[in-house]
Amino acid sequence: MSDVFTLHPGRAPLLISMPHVGTLIPDELKGSYQPRALATEDTDWHLERLYGFAAELGASVIVPNYSRYVIDLNRPPEDTPMYPGASNTELCPTRFFTGDPLYLEGRAPDADEKLRRRERFWQPYHQALQGELQRLRAAHGHAVLFDAHSIKSVLPWLFEGKLPDLNLGTADGRSCDAGLTAQLAAVLAGQGDYTHIVNGRFKGGYITRNYGQPEQGIHTVQLEMCWSAYMQEQAPYAYDEAIAARVQPLLKRLLETMVNWKPAV
Repeated sequence: MSDVFTLHPGRAPLLISMPHVGTLIPDELKGSYQPRALATEDTDWHLERLYGFAAELGASVIVPNYSRYVIDLNRPPEDTPMYPGASNTELCPTRFFTGDPLYLEGRAPDADEKLRRRERFWQPYHQALQGELQRLRAAHGHAVLFDAHSIKSVLPWLFEGKLPDLNLGTADGRSCDAGLTAQLAAVLAGQGDYTHIVNGRFKGGYITRNYGQPEQGIHTVQLEMCWSAYMQEQAPYAYDEAIAARVQPLLKRLLETMVNWKPAV
């Protein structure tokens, strides 16, 4: 166990990662942020609750405790942009998703502080994630990783217009077997309640791209979901049981597809 993350090992070949659900900001850092930041508005809210059925599927689940405002676990350690030419958030973000400054003037982390946070928060999460993938691959012959995310449906600083409700990313097909991608896309296409896209604006972040190694038996996908599919998009960002209950069967079908899928021999 770690104060950085919680890992619930499962029995299926599936690992679910939720890298942006944490809300903690260390006391020693709070004075550097804009007061608004302490409410951690850009959290991927309530995903543990939304995916509460994961345990019955036998999935492993790893979740962080600290906010993405401290460090973004879905960014590369060298801090290269995920989406060149578009607005990007950094390894240690300096802006809200609205584009406003996250820190007080002159208080953004310097190179030494970024390295400290990487060692303190980023590395333990990724060591555990990698270790669990290796355990699952050893036990099942392959592993599948589902990187779960959610976001406000309209954020002009990051993208134009409204996002589709469900955004499946496989790094343009590089992180996942094509057959599994096709099965997941078919699940999305087989319903009419939610708009969806595969490898649109969100193709998968660092976790999807780095750990997705189909030739090594590890297959990864990212799902970026609009908040509007399961919660209120305005503060206090309340979970909406009624609308969440509508989307959960679809999410369950996606995860069941991943659990039941096997690579071609």
